[in-house]
Parts: sequence; C-alpha cells; structure tokens
Amino acid sequence: MPARFPDFRLGNVLATSFTGTLTERRGNPVERIPTPQRLVDWLAVNGLAVDSCTTAQLELARELRESIHAAATAAAIKDPLPASAVQVINDFSVQGRASAVLTPGGDRRWQLSSASCVEDALGVIAADAISVIAGERDGKLALCASSTCQAAFFDTSQSRTRKWCDMNTCGNHQKKARFNANKRKNLDSAK
Repeated sequence: MPARFPDFRLGNVLATSFTGTLTERRGNPVERIPTPQRLVDWLAVNGLAVDSCTTAQLELARELRESIHAAATAAAIKDPLPASAVQVINDFSVQGRASAVLTPGGDRRWQLSSASCVEDALGVIAADAISVIAGERDGKLALCASSTCQAAFFDTSQSRTRKWCDMNTCGNHQKKARFNANKRKNLDSAK
C-alpha cells in the first residue's frame, strides 16, 4: 500500500506555491515533498514534468525553496534580502535551460531542455521567484497571519490586504478558532 502524503497547496504563483511545499513552518512543520517522487509529482502538477529525480536533486530543490522563502519573507517585511538566498536563487535561474512556449490555446508553458532535467525545472521556479521578489508583477508579497504558518504568499486581491496564504487551510483554521472562542465566551457569559 503506497504511503499517504499531505496534499499539495497549489496557488497561482509558482515560486510561492513551491515554498508552500513546507507548511506550518512555525508550528509542526509539514514536508509535502519528502521523497524525490513527490518532487516529480509537484513539478508535474505545475507544468514542469520531469521523468525522475534523485535524492541529491531533491536536496537542491529544498535549498532553492528555503532561499526563495527567506528572500520572499524579507521582501514582504521590507527587510534587506539575504545575500546567500539571492545567490542561490540567481545560481538556479542562470543554470536552468528552459524556454517559455506559447500553446495553440494561447497559454504560456515551459519547455525543459530534456524531460528529465530537474535543474531546468528549478531554474524556472527561480526565475519566477525573481520576477515576484523584484516587484515585476501586479500584486505584493505578504506573510500569512497564522502564527504557526507565516508562509510568504503573493497577494493579488484588489485591496492587497489578504491575510492568509490559503483561505481553505490557514484562514479556515483561524475562523474556526475565533468561532469556538466566541462560543466559549458566550457560554461563560450565560452562566
């Protein structure tokens, strides 16, 4: 029987979705890409299909993920970007050999240099992180208001005041907690 892994949290921004492969960073961390095959699965779901992944490539992916998270967090709180994180992101971006291609339906997709090149896929993620962190997109980086999550996410809401990385997870947990606290308060007041 295959192992059951936590679901991926998918968003509209590749780079911040990638950082979301490690969740609950300030609580009990949940690793959503614990094996090389799970990285292959995540890349496929995000249009970056590769044939295989080694343990060494998984470690490279995690290094890139943590560098993106560090730089995006710094950008969200208007701190200087960590030089080591910037270097890692830039190195991955430069080393990747992927091309943007237009589909007949008018969508942009990435074409990797070979179907099995994890490094090319990581280069695409790094390039996406650069465009987001550099402020080239319409939106802003923010941090999840959940005290256990604190994930960096890209807020494209009209008001740019979104609080949660994902309303279905962190936002829902916070709303439930607030509801239960109010319920307890009302029960205590009725006594």
